[in-house]
Amino acid sequence: MSSNLAIKLRAGTQKAHTSAENAGFTKCFLKGVVDRNCFATFLGNLYYVYSELEAAIEKHREHPVIKPLYFPELHRKANLEKDLEFYYGKNWQEQIVPTQATQNYVNRIREISAKEPVLLLGHTYTRYMGDLSGGQMFQKIAQTALKLEGYQGTSFYNFEQIPDKNAFKDKYRQALNALPIDDVTADKIVAEANHAFHLNLLAAQDLEGTLIQAIGQVLYNSLVRSHNPGSTEVAPAN
Repeated sequence: MSSNLAIKLRAGTQKAHTSAENAGFTKCFLKGVVDRNCFATFLGNLYYVYSELEAAIEKHREHPVIKPLYFPELHRKANLEKDLEFYYGKNWQEQIVPTQATQNYVNRIREISAKEPVLLLGHTYTRYMGDLSGGQMFQKIAQTALKLEGYQGTSFYNFEQIPDKNAFKDKYRQALNALPIDDVTADKIVAEANHAFHLNLLAAQDLEGTLIQAIGQVLYNSLVRSHNPGSTEVAPAN
């Protein structure tokens, strides 16, 4: 039995993907406006999300539905720790606090890990496939805007163990499509992926006040005025 889950995820999350790309923080970022402190806060929030998600995946790594999608080379926690030390110093853990939206995100991952762990796949798809796709463009933008060398301060986007990202994404999609799950379970995972996009959007919106303080309301308004049609509307992204 084949679930065709990757195909369903791709089609079922297009609108949510586009909404996430139209968050003010994201639109400013894509236009090359990156504030160092805001970016460090963004990475700090991701640290909490990935710490919870990867702990949950490790816990359920032998689950028959999660096991075929267990790829530890995707894990981002250690890379985020490098970045946070770069921005905050050795005592970075004492300086970061999750925003309320980030804490809600963490709580959701914790909830489904306890009650229905197969739904974690909606989050791994949303996060990791995005990191391997648009995330690579984010790395280059941050590197240029913040005048960073190599992956200094952007290790989050560096998948050292995945030299061919497109080949890996194909392998990941094939594993999703081959999962022996019924349509009801597949639909639940797609719904959770949409919820993950929404949680990401709320987390990005939490950063907008900090960004406006850094760059000014007028510049911010000019950068976010237009609607971005979204990569998902013009070409496959995930």
